[in-house]
Amino acid sequence: MLVRDLGLKEYVEVWDLQRKLVFERGQEDAPDTVLLCQHPPVYTIGRSSKQPIPEGLPYPVHKIERGGDMTWHGPGQLVGYPILKLADLGLGARSYLHALEAVLTEAIRPFGVEAETIRGFTGLWVGKRKLASIGVAVRGGVSYHGFALNANNSLAGFKLIHPCRLESDSMTTMHALLGRPVDEHKLTKAVAACLLEHFGRMRQP
Repeated sequence: MLVRDLGLKEYVEVWDLQRKLVFERGQEDAPDTVLLCQHPPVYTIGRSSKQPIPEGLPYPVHKIERGGDMTWHGPGQLVGYPILKLADLGLGARSYLHALEAVLTEAIRPFGVEAETIRGFTGLWVGKRKLASIGVAVRGGVSYHGFALNANNSLAGFKLIHPCRLESDSMTTMHALLGRPVDEHKLTKAVAACLLEHFGRMRQP
């Protein structure tokens, strides 16, 4: 599996790259690939959302293929897009979501953050606050879209919407939980290592 750290990239640029890689992975022209990045401020809204888009939002809004509802991305938030052939990993859509939750839980524990899942919801939580969101799509057996882990980002963009159908103040960050900024380079490396190790164990011979 290939992990690519793209740094700060416009949302649409990475969205286009995902769809290109999904096609190539389906044709066996590319390996399983994970894109890690941050985005300039942007809102995305999943295909199953029924909530109206608030008027006057200060950043672009993109309706996309993933499940889930409306959310915000911005600098300081680590976003990951695994492009994986799920059958080769012995995964279905639901078990894949649980695998992503397990990877993120493992990756952030060494930073001093203990997160958990909540029955009936996706993502990671600390108490009643949501730390990481997950929303995926699958095309031709290949996953795309993925997760957003709140590290050092502002929470202001969330307060203008109902993120993931939750109250606008329901989100938190690793910075807020720890009372200090997280080393984003170390966090990216830790998430990459956990993705490689976890999905490497699952690969079918």
